[in-house]
This record gives sequence, C-alpha cells and structure tokens, in this order.
Amino acid sequence: MRARPRAALVAALAAALLALLAGLVGATQATAEKPAPAAAKKPAPAAAASNTFRNPLNTGPDPFLTHAKGQYHLTTTQGDSIKMWSSPSLATLLDADPKTVWTDSDASRNQHIWAPEFYRFGERWYMYYTADDGTDEHHRLYVLESEGDDPTGPYHFKAKLAPPNHANDFAIDAGILQHNGKLYLAYSGLNAYQHNGLNIAPLSNPYTVSGDAVALDGAGGCPEVREGPEFLNRNGRTWMTYSTCDTGKPDYQVWMMSLADGADPLVPGNWKQHDGPVFKRADDRGVFGPGHHAFFKSPDGKQDWLIYHAKTTSTNTYSNRTTRAQKIGWNADGSPNLGTPLAMGATQDLPSGDPGSGNHWINDDSRSSGSGSVKYTGTWKSGTGCATQCFWSDDHWSDTAGNTATYSFTGTRIALLSVKDTGNGIAAISVDGGPEKRVDFYGAIRTGETLQYLSPRLSNGPHTVRVRVTGDRNADSSGAFVSVDRAEVYTD
Repeated sequence: MRARPRAALVAALAAALLALLAGLVGATQATAEKPAPAAAKKPAPAAAASNTFRNPLNTGPDPFLTHAKGQYHLTTTQGDSIKMWSSPSLATLLDADPKTVWTDSDASRNQHIWAPEFYRFGERWYMYYTADDGTDEHHRLYVLESEGDDPTGPYHFKAKLAPPNHANDFAIDAGILQHNGKLYLAYSGLNAYQHNGLNIAPLSNPYTVSGDAVALDGAGGCPEVREGPEFLNRNGRTWMTYSTCDTGKPDYQVWMMSLADGADPLVPGNWKQHDGPVFKRADDRGVFGPGHHAFFKSPDGKQDWLIYHAKTTSTNTYSNRTTRAQKIGWNADGSPNLGTPLAMGATQDLPSGDPGSGNHWINDDSRSSGSGSVKYTGTWKSGTGCATQCFWSDDHWSDTAGNTATYSFTGTRIALLSVKDTGNGIAAISVDGGPEKRVDFYGAIRTGETLQYLSPRLSNGPHTVRVRVTGDRNADSSGAFVSVDRAEVYTD
C-alpha cells in the first residue's frame, strides 16, 4: 500500500479525533438522559476460585475415583445400585448430584451391590463389582461394559467373573492388575489362608477369566480379612496395597506387597511382603479404620493421590465410613508413602491441574475462609470438648426450643456438618425464610463432622439458612440437643 502525503495524513487524523470526541460526548449525554430500571440488580460477583478442599468427598464407603474427560468420577458402595458422582473439581464432589449408572432385575445379583471400580480398556469402560441375592455368602464378582467411551455409561451386563477353581465360592472387591502387557483379576475371597483372602487370576480380556486363581498369604496384623487389593506401578515394581482386619473395627488398615517388573504375578513366591501397615488409624486426628482405598492421578498426571474411607469414631461399627482423599509421596527405596490420615476437616491443596472452585468454609464461631457468618439467638453453649470430632476443635450446641443459628452466605448451596450424638434431637432448617425441614441430629454412635444437611440448589447470590432448635427428639435419643459446627459453601 502506498503512503499518504503527510498533510493529508495529518488532516485525516484530526478529523478522526474530532469524530471520536463527539461520539464520547454523545454517549455520555445519552447515558445521563436514560433512566436506570427501577428494579435493576447487579449480578452476584463471581467467587474467586479456591485451590483448597476439605474432606469428606462423599458419605459412602469403598470409594473408587478416576479423572477422565475433564472431570473426577467417583463411585462408592450404595447397596442396591451403582451410582456415580462427577465434578470438575475435587472440592465440589460432595456438592455433586449422583447419577445411577446401574440397577439389576436379576434376583441372583441385585442385592448388596458393593465396591464398584471402573477402568478404561480400548474405547470402552468396564465396571467391576460384587453382588448377591440377599445372602452374604452368595457374593460373586461381575463386570459391566459401557455402550461408548464414557465412564458414566450407559452400561450393559457383560459377564460373571469366576476362576474355574473357585466357580461357586464367595468373592468380593475386584481390582484389576495390568502387568507386563497382561490383565489379571485380583480379589478377596475364599482361599487356604482366610475366608476373605487375596487371590489373583489371569484375564484374556477385561471380561473373561482364563485360568485358575492363585492364593497369596498376605500379612495383616489380624486374622480376619485381606481385601480391596489396589495397584501402583513405579520404580521397577508393582506395589499391591490391601486392607486388613474387619472394616467395622477402628484398626482396619492398609498393608503392602510388591512384585518385580517382569515377574509372574501368578507365582506366589514372586510377591515380597512388606513389614507392618502402611496406612493406619490416627487417634490424635480423630481418624479410625482407614482403608478400602484406591489410587488416582491428578488432572495433569503429575501427582499420585489416595482415596479411602475412614470413620470419626473408635467404636466397632460399619456406619460413618466416609470417603476422603489425600496426596501420597514416594520413599527413597521406591515404595509409595501413603503418609498419615489427615483429620476430617483439614484444609488441603487441590491436586495439580484441578481448576478449583469458589467453595469455602464457615466455622461455628463465625470465622470464614470466604464470605459468610453465623449468628445465634438465645443462649447456646460452646467449647472445645469435642476436640478432633469438630472443625477447629470447637462447636456450639443447645437444647432450648426456639433458639436459632443463622448462616449468611453468598453462593449456590450450603452443607452443614456437625456432631451426631445419642443425646441429640431434631432441628427445623429453613432457607431464606422459607418452609422448615425437620432434620434429626441423633446418632446411635457419637460421630464427628457428620453431614447433617445439604441445601437445595439456589441461585447464585446472598442467602440465609436458619437452624432452629425444636426441643423434640426421637424415641431412642436421651436429649434434644442440636449441634452447630462447620458449613461448606458452594458457588458452582
């Protein structure tokens, strides 16, 4: 393009400048003359993304999680079906709505559906689980196949998984070992060492057992079970971790064996037993019975993470097993370092590559990591007697009918967590002054930081949730106390 003469260029620039100034003046006048709508509201400001989270991720036990297609996908034991929770951030899994990915009309396998795990092979996902006909001894292993390349399904029934030498024997907790380019089914079932002992069988494809199972004599510090085998491959070895002791006990824990790369996993002598538990109860943090775990990668593939269930009570019980996650490390000898279980409400950094979320906490003393507060009417007791069973080791409680605790927050949803106890009663909870919902805070066993209430989804903006003490209690309770502790606020 040829250059304009200098004089013409200057004239053109001057004209353009005058036009721009005229336009600005006109726009200013037009704005001043146009009245604002009387009911106009500013949209709620977007919450700054937080790079932290707190447990629990789910109220169910026996978790399995993987990151695929831009989301985390989680399953836990539900009993009558297989449900999956999906979320772009680990911080919002508790806020996610479940999708039912499998129910079964076959009466021989549609009850006591436990411990689903799902893996991608080729362009399909395979869901492994155990189920029975209502009798525990009839638990067997099954596998589903996805219709397409989506971990959330839909799925169809594919096969029963039964090694020839254990075709009609009790079997639970399938885990898939990928080793030297081959697939193996690891599970807990009848063998020479335990009723629930470790077994490994070859697979010719993701849904066909191609040979007998071999038994592994895993150590465990107790006689009861060896279950939930899971695998990590790194530093020249495959590391198999598994849970031991009855899952209802506070001493439920994780032990480990390992196998050299290139060694045959169907030869029991090739497995090396490692001494002592690698993950166990932490009384000083209020964590009991940690186990039935799995491993997953951070979204960017740079970190290794552990997902597991644990309890907040040392009582022998199958209730209160909630899903939790924390990052693991690696020892100098190449073995995984699972660390020590963290307290339920401990704030952790999200996995690397996790986009984060706007979620934050509000404590019962009105401290908050974001916008939010809590105000009380009436006289509430407060203190630190609940120790590790409470967030920040403190809570408020009252049994006086009419007393209220009102959380104010900006977001789309709120979860209330506090102590369940044998002396707790019934609260009436309302959102934004709406109808009350009665919620029973009673628990047959005292447990800490238990999910008491998850609000409906709300429009993004300022809201209030009021907890009112009713003075009522169910027939099993010895009192009518209502406890107030941690709130988790979501902005998705």
